[in-house]
Amino acid sequence: MIYLDSAATSLHRPESVIQAVCEGMQCLGNPGRGAYDAALEAGRTVYQARKKIGSLFGMEDPSRVVFTANVTEALNLAVSSLFGPGSHVITTCMEHNSVLRPLYRQESRGASLTILPCDEAGRLRYDLLEQAVRSETKGIVCTHASNLIGNLNDIRRIGRFCREHGLLFVLDAAQTAGIFPIHMEQDQIDVLCFTGHKGLLGPQGTGGLCVRNGIELESFCVGGSGVQSYRREQPRQMPERLEAGTANVHGIAGLLAAVEWLEETGISEIHRRETELMQRFYRGVCEIPNVKVYGDAALCSSGERAPVIALNIGGLPSDEVCDELAQEYGIAVRGGAHCAPLMHEALGTVEQGAVRFSFCFFNTEEEIDCAVQAVRKIAEEEVENGDG
Repeated sequence: MIYLDSAATSLHRPESVIQAVCEGMQCLGNPGRGAYDAALEAGRTVYQARKKIGSLFGMEDPSRVVFTANVTEALNLAVSSLFGPGSHVITTCMEHNSVLRPLYRQESRGASLTILPCDEAGRLRYDLLEQAVRSETKGIVCTHASNLIGNLNDIRRIGRFCREHGLLFVLDAAQTAGIFPIHMEQDQIDVLCFTGHKGLLGPQGTGGLCVRNGIELESFCVGGSGVQSYRREQPRQMPERLEAGTANVHGIAGLLAAVEWLEETGISEIHRRETELMQRFYRGVCEIPNVKVYGDAALCSSGERAPVIALNIGGLPSDEVCDELAQEYGIAVRGGAHCAPLMHEALGTVEQGAVRFSFCFFNTEEEIDCAVQAVRKIAEEEVENGDG
């Protein structure tokens, strides 16, 4: 199988990640729940993971790195805690439902929402930011990169805008963590939400958020913490304040190994490699008759775009194209709506969906060329059948 769906989840991972999970299942106990070796080693592993992730995102205090099951849980925690009734939030049409649905829920509870549009190439309309701000505006919640077309948002520009206007900045880094440099202080991010199983190359079931000093969140889940057990309330100190119950220690051990591999390999090298693969695919498909590629071509050429290409072939339903790619060519990609409804509305692809190809460090040039040829063959067949 040629796996080109890394925007959904990483399939190819460093061997050290797999080994760390397996070893963790054999020897790691429950952190904070005992003074014996297995519990202590689990505590050390989780702490080291906090340090490594904090360092990756420019955060000095490991206690402000909080683990969740995924970025969806992290975003729900941040949005539900920060944006209550009476507050106004700005977001974009590029968002995944992991941002949109928590915001819609808060809107139903009394918050208000402004959604910034994109232009025809899927680029955010920054010129509308200023007029979107109201007296009750509390923050901006947005993605770093569209999971559908890969277009990047300028997070440094957005972070600066938020500071100038006294707004909170919550970033969804699901598609960029581990691929692009992100720095909490330099980019002026208040809460950064990440997942472990995509660009970070860690296991599924891992994710979290980095919370800037001075920002206080309230968890919607309380319970065991291993400390202050006689208190009726959840401990107030971080990270226990936002982490209740037993952590996914085995997954966190794998995530720690993944971040260490990223450090050794280098974010810049990973970005260079994945960009080359994306550009190779783009050059191969963009001139094929009857193929429409979405997103900003200039960003693709410059490399300032997540390693994602979305396309359609004539009027073929995207799911049918994905099925043919899988059954006839052994190529795994994703079709449909990609949990990004507003982006599809902006692109005019609500009915057809889109076929998304997403690339990772471990893909090869030969795999990319096979994918290009498969797209070409399907497009030629559609023209021959008179459907183009």
